[in-house]
Amino acid sequence: MRILKSSFAVVERRAEHAARFFYSHLFWHNPGIRRLFPASAEDMERQRDRLFAALTHVIARIEDESLLPYLHDLGRDHRKFLARPEHYAAVGSSLLAALALTSGEAWTPSAEKAWSEAYQVIADAMMAGAAASQDPPWWDAEIVRHLRYGPDIGVLTLHPHAPFPHRPGQYASVSSARVPAIWRTYSIGNAPRPDGTLDLHVSRIENGRLSNALVREAQPGEVLRLGAAGGQLTFRRADRPVSLIAAGTGWAPIRAVLEELAEHPPDQDVRLFVVARDAAHLYDRPLIDRYAAAFRWLGVTYITPAPGQHRNQATGRLATALGHRGLWPDHDVYLSGPPRFVDETAHLLQELGARPDRIFHDPVPAAGAGRGPNGRPLGFGEWFLSRPAPHWHDPSGREPRAP
Repeated sequence: MRILKSSFAVVERRAEHAARFFYSHLFWHNPGIRRLFPASAEDMERQRDRLFAALTHVIARIEDESLLPYLHDLGRDHRKFLARPEHYAAVGSSLLAALALTSGEAWTPSAEKAWSEAYQVIADAMMAGAAASQDPPWWDAEIVRHLRYGPDIGVLTLHPHAPFPHRPGQYASVSSARVPAIWRTYSIGNAPRPDGTLDLHVSRIENGRLSNALVREAQPGEVLRLGAAGGQLTFRRADRPVSLIAAGTGWAPIRAVLEELAEHPPDQDVRLFVVARDAAHLYDRPLIDRYAAAFRWLGVTYITPAPGQHRNQATGRLATALGHRGLWPDHDVYLSGPPRFVDETAHLLQELGARPDRIFHDPVPAAGAGRGPNGRPLGFGEWFLSRPAPHWHDPSGREPRAP
């Protein structure tokens, strides 16, 4: 596995070039595949970023026992893109060509053999996950209610046409006919309901075509497509106290977990920290206050900037609040929010004594964790040697979406 990581370290420095060459090679040699991808250059740019983030995630965890379930889920999820076995072969050929081009002298016969074998393992695991699934490739779901909280947050209530299995804390990938061939993940903001409806919490991204369509344009009666539910933020029943930490629309999966706990109260106390860039963005505060009043086991702390202060002050206030709480080694921690928020908060919690194996969150995209001076994603080592400045809140005022 060392040879994979060492050769990939070279590719990381040429990530943008590698991703562009990969797609050019793929579409040139397999023109029929192009229709499965977004049409616009801007959306393909995001597709390239996601490709490299996924590849980085796999290589970083190549010897981790969690990788196989991840690949099974990835293969199951790729059915919504109409991926077939021949597509995996085409992708493998283009990936090896891109790696060979950008690895330079690191691309030795041994590296080529290692990558060929590793990709086959990855492809086989993904195809096995797809073949084993009993679920449809996607679910059609009608919008039955659309609530707006200010200009940038929408909560869409959907009614799937067929039962949509999910657990509290999971997310779903979503597609709309308004933005063809684009899928994005949004957290489900409720525990399963008898009527089968579910809430998606969507934060509008300035240049995000789907988030803009869902928050500002989508209407009741429209039908969206949902990919299978996924995610690892589901509640683990253990005889330990619990801390829940949410920022922005990262509140959605935490809300779903709280609904589950309200139905089946925990044996230990629960601490809830809700972070927002200003008081107006605590869009679900009435429900949180009702829960705090109804359940003695729940303690709530709101984190916002002081009146008149910059929104980024909330980050320091959260760090202070977490530092003032003790017993972190004893707590299970559930963490949800923008990727940088999740990563930095997890790092801080470990410094405060929280056990890494008791900090639960969905994977943070490694390639999006930070950018170097030339704008490319930072590599594994570079990111830790030169950690980006805290960026839990976008200084432009845009609220990143939930994971």
